[in-house]
Amino acid sequence: MPKNTVTFDTVRKIGLALPGVEASTAYGAIALKVQGKLLACVAVNRSAEPGSLMVRVDFQDRAELLAADPDVYYVTDHYAPYNAVLVRLSRVTPEVLRDLLGMAHKFVTRKAAPASPKRKRR
Repeated sequence: MPKNTVTFDTVRKIGLALPGVEASTAYGAIALKVQGKLLACVAVNRSAEPGSLMVRVDFQDRAELLAADPDVYYVTDHYAPYNAVLVRLSRVTPEVLRDLLGMAHKFVTRKAAPASPKRKRR
């Protein structure tokens, strides 16, 4: 079976198919943004392994990804406080990446739940 090679070009093609996503830069690296908010970018912090992608996800989703496939997903101390997971591009498939970027898109574009209206006391 041929090795499946995912590059940032693959990331860009998948990401740009999502509504409102634009190619951009962040922290001096190639990135994808939606509504001006960072969706994913090449992981540039030196704590990240070469060939890694940083993808924005909520903490619960990150914990599930890390538990499900630690060969693909990881986090370093630098990224731990942020809503982000690191992805080894050499170990992810385009199909899984498509799902992950869709998850990130939902996370970045969701609006804060409106506060419940306060009842007036009589």
